[in-house]
Amino acid sequence: MITNDIYGAIMLMCVGMITVFAVLLIVIGLGNVLIKLVNKFAPEEAAVKKSPAVQAVQQVDATVKAVIDATIAQITGGKGHASKITKL
Repeated sequence: MITNDIYGAIMLMCVGMITVFAVLLIVIGLGNVLIKLVNKFAPEEAAVKKSPAVQAVQQVDATVKAVIDATIAQITGGKGHASKITKL
């Protein structure tokens, strides 16, 4: 037999869980609305294309590449390698 105390505790737990679930649904809904509003009124800026001359300036020189390759080889025991190195 379930006593009144246990019944009250189970009811309180259920009400609490339903309340938390409802609040999470509200937060998700408001987040989606905010995302749609931001995308509508503040669209993403178009990426600026870089000319080949600018890309050539951003390439890493040979000494820096050799140092990076040696560091990666030492850390990974010769198993790792750098596939692409660019300046940010």
